[in-house]
Amino acid sequence: MLKIRLRRMGAKKAPFYRIVVADSRAPRNGAFLEELGYYDPTKSPIELNVNNEKAAEWLKSGAQPTETVRTLLKKSGALQ
Repeated sequence: MLKIRLRRMGAKKAPFYRIVVADSRAPRNGAFLEELGYYDPTKSPIELNVNNEKAAEWLKSGAQPTETVRTLLKKSGALQ
């Protein structure tokens, strides 16, 4: 099963996340199929950049977003 989820990047205590499509069995920071965007919660206001076209394409093909990513996709407009 494919998941759209967050991949943690950045330094200790300064997280930065990439939104990726990965197999559900792969580790959090392991192999992924495609990067859809990024999310930086440390900035004020938060920085969110998502390729809505690619995200919609993956959702149509059956990829399931995690709860956090679902919220982020709604904010970006990729998910209605």
